[in-house]
Amino acid sequence: MEKSVFDAHVIEKIKEKSALFQALSSEVAKVIVGQHDIITFIELAILCNGHILLEGVPGVAKTTMIKAINKGLGLSFSRIQFTPDLLPADLIGTLIYSQKTQEFETKKGPIFANLVLADEINRAPAKVQAALLEAMQEHQVTIGSTTFELDEPFLVFATQNPVEQEGTYRLPEAQVDRFLFKLTVGYPTRQQEQEILHKKINLNTIAHVLTKADIFEAQQLVEKVYVDEKIKSYIVDLVFATRDPQGSNLQKLVPLILYGVSPRATLALHQAAKAHAFLKHRHFVIPDDVKAVAPAILRHRMLLTYEAEAQGIGTDSLIQEILSTIPSP
Repeated sequence: MEKSVFDAHVIEKIKEKSALFQALSSEVAKVIVGQHDIITFIELAILCNGHILLEGVPGVAKTTMIKAINKGLGLSFSRIQFTPDLLPADLIGTLIYSQKTQEFETKKGPIFANLVLADEINRAPAKVQAALLEAMQEHQVTIGSTTFELDEPFLVFATQNPVEQEGTYRLPEAQVDRFLFKLTVGYPTRQQEQEILHKKINLNTIAHVLTKADIFEAQQLVEKVYVDEKIKSYIVDLVFATRDPQGSNLQKLVPLILYGVSPRATLALHQAAKAHAFLKHRHFVIPDDVKAVAPAILRHRMLLTYEAEAQGIGTDSLIQEILSTIPSP
């Protein structure tokens, strides 16, 4: 690997700030049993200032996990329960006529928070999803003729239930692509289930371990993590394997992938790999960092053919096939 000239002060700072995120994981573990990988990916999203789509059956502590993490961060928080009758104004706010001033006043909606929990996001219709899209992509909201910048960091953590389909709306591909990660929250193990019975959920036991200033500084340090040209080529190879499996010696995937991932996935792999190295107290990226974040970044961006769906083949198995075939540096 090509050597980079690195400031010893920056290396020390990376170790110091990444230790704070380790402390955050320890605090969340006070109320959440297991789910260590999910918590790590939520921390990665915070470091990348990205959004997360959490998919899992009801009762696996998706909402409690997000609330616990926010308790350790101390950010402003909004929980929006998405329903079929939700309107864009319920989300972003609206103009209200004041009899007193005889002028329209802006009433801001719950989207004006640092961390927004969009509960059961797939229950809201397309017009609400469109209103959320501007906030997610541009970090701004337009009410009437005025555009308001959202306070940073701005993070949308959305949940959806994969089982229940009645009264739900499939998320537009354009919006799904805006989520940095799609995470699948599974059931706890038998041992963890037993531990849940003995644990009392009290969010007040979680200490405030990270400030906004710490988050901003950590995000800046992530930008300074070194990525070798060979690692960058590896990221591009993975992306192109989803678009042109034939050219990547993955002929059997040709009839299974309808559309490969966009350049947004390339940027996400690059950024998330740097954040993963940061959490591991490193100032440089190794191939294992890319492999660790790849499934969560690629699984919701790859579109499969009817043939793949008929055979019951999911994106995760295809991603593993790609990772095992494409040679890493």
